[in-house]
Amino acid sequence: MDVYGAIKERRSIRRFEKREIPDDAVGRLIEALLWAPSAGNLQSRKFYFVKDAALKRRLASEALGQRFMEDAPIVMVACADEKSAAKRYGQRGAGLYCVQDASISVMCLMLAARELGIGSVWVGAFNEEGVSRVLGLPAGLRPVAIVPMGFPAESPKAPKRVSPEEAVIFL
Repeated sequence: MDVYGAIKERRSIRRFEKREIPDDAVGRLIEALLWAPSAGNLQSRKFYFVKDAALKRRLASEALGQRFMEDAPIVMVACADEKSAAKRYGQRGAGLYCVQDASISVMCLMLAARELGIGSVWVGAFNEEGVSRVLGLPAGLRPVAIVPMGFPAESPKAPKRVSPEEAVIFL
């Protein structure tokens, strides 16, 4: 699939088939995460792949009760490594660059997932402290996105997009 196809065909999937993601596909997803660009090539991000049902249940609770997450074969939590980024870039690194690093990695993962026929959804509504507790995150790792993944059991229609004239300003 070409990149434009992946961008335009990717959908937020919240219903998953009851089958595991093969190990080779998981490897490809991890590869997509790791090849994403990062500020100063610091790669100030960490990724937790959660398969354990009890942990997924606890993550769903911390994600404001979004129970559909429990049905995903894998729930990935992307974390910004604030300490790593701060060492080189100070407060801007800790407050922004590492969050950007984790975020662009998630987008690469989601596009790769689409190419592999794997559905995903970006979950941003969650209690950061609660997710940190559930995963036992060390100080300085900040969860910035939760991404449930699995083979889609739904085919949502494309959402409406704003026009280029509404979104783009040429100066």
